Amino acid sequence: MEGRSCPSATLLLSAPALQSCEEDSGGGAAVSQHQSCTVLMHFAAVCAQLPWTDAGADLPLLHQLPPLPKTHQHRQDQDNYKELFGALDNAFLVAYAIGMFISGIFGERLPLRYYLSGGMLLSGIFTALFGFGYFLNIHVLWYYIIVQVCNGLAQTTGWPSVVACVGNWFGKGKRGLIMGIWNSHTSVGNILGSLIAGAWVSSEWGLSFIVPGIIIAAVGIVCFFFLVEHPEDVGCNPPLQHDASDEKDPEGVTSEDRSSTDPKEPAEELEAISFLGALRIPGVVEFSLCLLFAKLVSYTFLYWLPLYIVNVAHFGAKEAGDLSTLFDVGGILGGIFAGLISDYTGGRATTCCVMLVVAAPMLFLYNHVGQNGIGTSIAMLIVCGALVNGPYALITTAVSADLGTHESLKGNARALSTVTAIIDGTGSVGAALGPLLAGLISPTGWNNVFYMLIAADVLACLLLARVVVKEVRAWYGCMARKRGFERF
Repeated sequence: MEGRSCPSATLLLSAPALQSCEEDSGGGAAVSQHQSCTVLMHFAAVCAQLPWTDAGADLPLLHQLPPLPKTHQHRQDQDNYKELFGALDNAFLVAYAIGMFISGIFGERLPLRYYLSGGMLLSGIFTALFGFGYFLNIHVLWYYIIVQVCNGLAQTTGWPSVVACVGNWFGKGKRGLIMGIWNSHTSVGNILGSLIAGAWVSSEWGLSFIVPGIIIAAVGIVCFFFLVEHPEDVGCNPPLQHDASDEKDPEGVTSEDRSSTDPKEPAEELEAISFLGALRIPGVVEFSLCLLFAKLVSYTFLYWLPLYIVNVAHFGAKEAGDLSTLFDVGGILGGIFAGLISDYTGGRATTCCVMLVVAAPMLFLYNHVGQNGIGTSIAMLIVCGALVNGPYALITTAVSADLGTHESLKGNARALSTVTAIIDGTGSVGAALGPLLAGLISPTGWNNVFYMLIAADVLACLLLARVVVKEVRAWYGCMARKRGFERF
């Protein structure tokens, strides 16, 4: 249901941002192109998220199931099942984290349509190959590790490509809200992945990977035929990427841009930025390190929440998988809220910092009172999901797009894919470390796991301190100028 409702909400709230292009380029056709890009990138990202949740929902729970007729990989006499499943998880996450830093460089230099489509096809194939291991009765651990590594590398083509495409179509003015709604694809993908995995986790678990693999490959083919990378390619003017002219032209395209940009001209070829050049953009390092710890918390929940619910609340595997989707429901709300507030205040870092500060005590409360009843558990999961995933969603979408079109570039370099890859690649290091640390710490008690998550939240907040101070000073300076103008 979320997968059907989110795209329509995206289009509804994107309408004001599309107005300038509608006026310039003939109305409905221009708006239709914006809508097509938004919907297509939404579903592409939803599908790309499916393999992450399949592993999180299936692997930690498989050891509890009785042996299936065709295989004995669920044997309960092996006490090292956590280490084996952790190896599979980390094979995917480490490959993704390493490959992401390289992927953005290629994404900046190759046509995004080919790059994204090819990556989705490969990801679909490798996801399905993991599931075929069940039907082919494969019991070799290295087979699954190699498939996970290849899938992690293929997945790195996705995120820089989709953020770059959406960033090309939407300017900075309403980017936080639009991308906050669009970023619901992460939570929608997690929800769908959990539901698909839960449907077969107790029977033929191979289908939990084969079905998502087919879906990913199919959407990759659709992207190849219908994705439009730049507004200029279809006769739209590019959006305003900086704040300098916001007051003059709130709709996102200045009058100078309108007169100087021929909507019929194809997108101008700009030089791609270097890796070190992207690191020198103000804010890239701070937000990257913040995302490392924010993503550590988010992906620890993604991979370990079902097992935590089974062990602490004593639900069955199917019920735990369904209940864990509420964390992602909260993530959808948190991403939208963070985007809306950051657009209104102009403080991306401050919004993230406040949500991270509030998340720490809420995680403590969830661990101690969250399992006291089904109602309490539902409420706490939604609230924690919003506070944990809100900053993560904002950084990986609107912040990445803002920094990739930073005014310091002066419009003379392509940086969206590279900046997005650096930020998400650094965050993915945390995504790999989080589940690994949880696996090492959980034998000492779940309380210690939550203390680790709280500490990571606090560190994420502290790493943004310099940017927050800069934003607060800018607000005070703006208010002082307004007061001086009123006195004058």
